Amino acid sequence: MASNRPALGSVAKPLKFRNQNYKALRNACLGSKSLFSDPEFLANDGSIGMPADPDPVEWLRPKEINADAKFIEGTTGTTDICQGQLGDCWLLAALSCLTLHPTLFAKVVPPKQSLDEPYAGIFHFKFWQYGEWVEVVVDDRLPVRSGRLLFSYSGTRNEFWSALVEKAYAKLIGSYGSLKGGNISEGMEDFMGGIATSMPVSSRTPSVLWRALSASLSRGTLISCFIQAATWREIGTVNSQGLVRGHAYAITNSNKVQQEEEEVSLLRLRNPWGFVEYSGPWSDKGEAWETVASAEKNRIKLTTAEDGEFWINVEEFSTLFDTVEMCNVSPDSLGEGHGVSASAWTISSHHGSWVPGCSAGGSRRYRRSFWKNPQFRLILSERDEEEDDDEEDDDDEIGDDDDIEEEEGAGPGAGAGTGAGAGAGRRRCR
Repeated sequence: MASNRPALGSVAKPLKFRNQNYKALRNACLGSKSLFSDPEFLANDGSIGMPADPDPVEWLRPKEINADAKFIEGTTGTTDICQGQLGDCWLLAALSCLTLHPTLFAKVVPPKQSLDEPYAGIFHFKFWQYGEWVEVVVDDRLPVRSGRLLFSYSGTRNEFWSALVEKAYAKLIGSYGSLKGGNISEGMEDFMGGIATSMPVSSRTPSVLWRALSASLSRGTLISCFIQAATWREIGTVNSQGLVRGHAYAITNSNKVQQEEEEVSLLRLRNPWGFVEYSGPWSDKGEAWETVASAEKNRIKLTTAEDGEFWINVEEFSTLFDTVEMCNVSPDSLGEGHGVSASAWTISSHHGSWVPGCSAGGSRRYRRSFWKNPQFRLILSERDEEEDDDEEDDDDEIGDDDDIEEEEGAGPGAGAGTGAGAGAGRRRCR
């Protein structure tokens, strides 16, 4: 008889990172009436992992930073995540997308965590790593300079869940410095355990692109986008429309509004910086909104706050942005409820590893040993059909049977400044 117990490495029974058991550690701290101090991720420069700065860094717990500190203040949302002095927009854009899906969010940020009593200064989070869920434990000491969080912070200044997720991910990767520059799809995969794909914006007409993105959003797909910088010097610079080159944006919603006699297709984006917004006609204070009825603006919850979130016409989006990155949680997310057969695609896992002297053959430069690297055989059972950009084709959706182009990074990253950063190539963003 098959066992109903969850498998090791599942969400219900994750692997313990560095063998740290959250419940046991928390209970021990509560029993001794002490606050947890993580011996595996010390509150020092080694955990920051970047060259020492002349300005001192303190490690403070949330209530030492703000007396009214909360783990989560009210409900979670995209404005809970603002980028600090670290070039990890790729990670924070993925996290912004995650807040839109409560079930997925609860996998990464387990519920019933609080800064209120009983409080032990310890938190835990879960990430998907190499086919398995891993639980990461952290204490709540965060790097602070001049009384403010050095890295990620919430638009609600007394909220700390996003800063603690960032710390846990930094611990998993090695240090905060290791988060500088990365692949957007990598962050989405580690938050979902899903399948990530990349698509050039130019591969769809604007109307087909909008329908495809809308369908993907409705089935729980995490979506982000960015503008390709022509040169390394352009990365992190702002163009004439108020958009940042080489920088990851989250796509958080789609909608249509009636503008006089015309229906306009819009996408809602968010800049993880929490500021610097698009300044075109459909921006928060754009002139195009003057011709839209107040009821329409209320329906889509238009706000004019400088929070990094804004609407943009899909035609202009198609002109300004280069690449869209998506992550589907699993084949289950393509259920029949969204007009896609449940058997449209399946998933299988293959595991391998690089073992020195055995299966680690190095790069392509070492032809005699390269073939020893782990290899997986792929069989294409059907030929892709030619895409039809016909305006009547409402079934064209991203991530199903489309021919998706995977694009590689173009080179090493550059230095990053406050709230802005540098990235490498088409997929590596800061």
